[in-house]
Amino acid sequence: MKLDFFPEDIRPHIIPKTREGLYYKCLGCSAEYSIEKLLYVCPECNQVLLIQDRNAGSLQKIPGAVWQKIFDFRKMLKIPALKGIYRYHEFIGPCIPLESIVYLGEGHTPIVEANETLQKKVGLSFFYKNDGQNPSASFKDRGMASAVSSIKYLIDQNLVSDVIAICASTGDTSAAASLYASYLDPLIKSAVLLPHKKVTSQQLSQPLGSGAHVFEIPGVFDDCMKIVEHLSTQYSVVLLNSKNAWRILGQESYSYEIAQDFEWDMENKVIVVPIGNAGNISAVMNGFIKFYEANIIDCLPKIVGVQSEHADPVFQYYLEPDETKRKFVPVDTKPSVAQAAMIGNPVSMPRVVNIAKKYNSLAGRQQVFFVQVTEQSIMDWQLLANKNGHITCTQGGECLAGLVKALDKKIVSKKETAILDATAHAIKFSEFQDLYFNSKIPKDYHIDSNPDKINLPSLILPDNPNMVPSQKKRLGEKDFQNFVKDISEKIAERLSLKVSL
Repeated sequence: MKLDFFPEDIRPHIIPKTREGLYYKCLGCSAEYSIEKLLYVCPECNQVLLIQDRNAGSLQKIPGAVWQKIFDFRKMLKIPALKGIYRYHEFIGPCIPLESIVYLGEGHTPIVEANETLQKKVGLSFFYKNDGQNPSASFKDRGMASAVSSIKYLIDQNLVSDVIAICASTGDTSAAASLYASYLDPLIKSAVLLPHKKVTSQQLSQPLGSGAHVFEIPGVFDDCMKIVEHLSTQYSVVLLNSKNAWRILGQESYSYEIAQDFEWDMENKVIVVPIGNAGNISAVMNGFIKFYEANIIDCLPKIVGVQSEHADPVFQYYLEPDETKRKFVPVDTKPSVAQAAMIGNPVSMPRVVNIAKKYNSLAGRQQVFFVQVTEQSIMDWQLLANKNGHITCTQGGECLAGLVKALDKKIVSKKETAILDATAHAIKFSEFQDLYFNSKIPKDYHIDSNPDKINLPSLILPDNPNMVPSQKKRLGEKDFQNFVKDISEKIAERLSLKVSL
């Protein structure tokens, strides 16, 4: 669409201009560092970093209503760099020129309202935001588009070269990192560390297919993460886990899209997200804060973070009501069907504490809550959601179980509308559905298969075993017609079909 077609008041802002002002800020000692360095933790105190904007105040010079108009009209642009998360360029990476932005189709995933049956079952109105419809089939593509675009920017500025990107993963991060790195081959090579036999075969196939060096490590994700952290401090590699502050920036787009999809009205809205490494909930909160401070939205929605009882360090931390007495203690995880969230020592915990405190302060009341759910409830609600038209993963089941728990605990009310994060596509975690349907989920998951929820295929065979068609042996016309009639009658009987008149 030509710029001349846009309203005059927003025409100067439709194509974003690059500007300086971004920097790393340590959440421990408040030290500041240039974004032109590859940094993941503070060199002084080893705490995690957030990317801050010295010129954030300039965003408020444009009225909130005008920002809304800018973002709505940007939908019409045909420029690839602005089709994805960088529709919100000024709030995500204003220093990155459009030619350095990597776009693979991420962002702007659909928000699907639950059907009447499911809403009645849960007890309030809610939607799923299907982030499994990102390129690598998970929400991690948002952060990866940001992180890899920042690397491309440094490469284009001749500040880095021969990049080796590395990450630890429970599956989704490795898929996203290897996909985005492969797009920039040979400028970037990728390596991923996965906990041995704790990643689904579907997820394992993704980094292998993208050509990454894949290393399986004994133990759990937290053990892989420690190795990656050591590698990033001792060797010249680019860390692509959520410890990378650029990842948080990209994942903030989730909040921006929700605000836009609901016409900028966040009154009585509840955002439900699963917590693994805690980067996503940090980003979701921070995104809404930025839009609130820029007057794009006029209130902060309620945030509910959900954890399984098998991996619940954030929930345990917030059980103490007195923040002066809270002490973070990592937990030893147990097997969880919400495998992507099976993390006992989330690296973004300092971000959660810092941002949640600011969020509640700006809201003028507690607006960030945490709930714990059982493994049984995660699996049962995921199956029920998908039986009612959704394509959500087990983490999406965790969100739905968390919403039910939050309603029971009166954290949310029936008058509110919830938006649940379906972090990945259901196919990525279909192995757990198969185990459930075949009553083979290992005992340490503490999940029993309900016969009423089991759905298995039925093999329909003809009465005459010689009348079975195959690729090698095709039936004659008469025999094939008999085969069709026989099988059709058997299916009709199973389905109790009535003969048409």
